[in-house]
Amino acid sequence: MTLEQLIKSLTPEIYQNLRNAVELGRWPDGRKLEPQQRELCMEAIIHYEQIHDLPAEQRVGYMEDACKSSGKDDHDDVQTLTLQ
Repeated sequence: MTLEQLIKSLTPEIYQNLRNAVELGRWPDGRKLEPQQRELCMEAIIHYEQIHDLPAEQRVGYMEDACKSSGKDDHDDVQTLTLQ
């Protein structure tokens, strides 16, 4: 079974359980999520979201407001440095 086949076979419930495990750092039964498990779960979550074409707002890591510097065109807070 390939990774893509495995991801396609995940149910929405399993996907949500993986998200919760990563967020909480624990499996549903309370066992601690090991670093390698967290990494693999994150990969599975990202692949699931991509394969199932989830809207950006529902994807892991989505931030509603952009950072302060990204939308600012004026440079009022930037000072020019002149080297002599």
